[in-house]
Amino acid sequence: MESWWKHIVDWLIAVTGKENLWVIEVFFVVFATLIVAFVVSRFMAKLELRASKTKNLWDDALFESLSRPLKWFIWAMGLSYAATIISNVSASVIFSSVETVRHVAAIVIVTWFFNGFITRVEKNVINPGYIHKPMDRTTAMAVGKLLRISVVITSVLIGLQSLGYSISGVLAFGGVGGIAVGFAAKDLLANFFGGLMIYLDRPFTVGDWVRSPDKDIEGTVEDIGWRLTRIRTFDKRPLYVPNSTFTQIAVENPSRMLNRRIYETVGIRYDDAEKMSGVVNAVKAMVQAHEDIDQNQMIMVNFNVFSPSSLDFFVYCFTKTTDWARFHEVKQDVMLKILDIIDDHGAECAFPTSTIHIPEKIVTSQNSGA
Repeated sequence: MESWWKHIVDWLIAVTGKENLWVIEVFFVVFATLIVAFVVSRFMAKLELRASKTKNLWDDALFESLSRPLKWFIWAMGLSYAATIISNVSASVIFSSVETVRHVAAIVIVTWFFNGFITRVEKNVINPGYIHKPMDRTTAMAVGKLLRISVVITSVLIGLQSLGYSISGVLAFGGVGGIAVGFAAKDLLANFFGGLMIYLDRPFTVGDWVRSPDKDIEGTVEDIGWRLTRIRTFDKRPLYVPNSTFTQIAVENPSRMLNRRIYETVGIRYDDAEKMSGVVNAVKAMVQAHEDIDQNQMIMVNFNVFSPSSLDFFVYCFTKTTDWARFHEVKQDVMLKILDIIDDHGAECAFPTSTIHIPEKIVTSQNSGA
């Protein structure tokens, strides 16, 4: 084998000359890199295809995130070694930094792979198709962001070390400079820690309907970032709220309600006063028998107010559903049945009326004058 390779080398020297042998070496390195990259690309494509047929969250994330970085890693290594060959015969200054560029490129590509892997795992753990009990989306996003930040910071420190900078010096500078940055960017830090508190306390998650009685904030949470939370209002406008705001205001989360409440007041005429008892009892029986009303919650139907133009009773109960659209369908059904009950008892719903009483003396004097 050695003699065979020696004959090839001798032949190349005879053809190109010893001083131009590096050209052939560079050609072979680039050509070998091309072949390896092509083979690896085809191999990874087959692995991705096989992984897609299974429902394992790890293999899909691994092969999908590894495919492109691995191909770029092969090209970076191959081209850097070709550049090393050129640097041995060239006096150009640009080739003196080939080793450093190779290390930095490797760090960037490895960082690319880890970030892609974390992002894909983050998507998989909230997908019911990959896991029996999906992780909460907000928790997955928080963990994913923390891991990606850790990877980036570690990569930057390793990269600085490769460029000849002392990591201990950088960390010391960061400790001193952190004080100045803290004062200059206190609002930014307040928003960062506000976002961290949202992830830890979890007063709301992505997809929740939230509102604040202290601020004009109401809508569906679309994204919880490190500085801002994006809320889509009900008129479909995006509302960007600094995270520090949520540490200073009360926030309601209607998405976590257990039931929705029906609380309505109905009035009948004073002429139907004797029918009030029967109407109230019938309405209460109807509510207690309604299949969409939660019987484990409080149910009240009582006559309670002598209004100026009506005798009022109230209906107080809770629906089983918390869906807004379905709630209004149930409420409509309950109210229509109340109208039917009032009608069945020969009563009528009251509306504002005024009665004018004219003293008899005035009527008599007017008739006498006539």
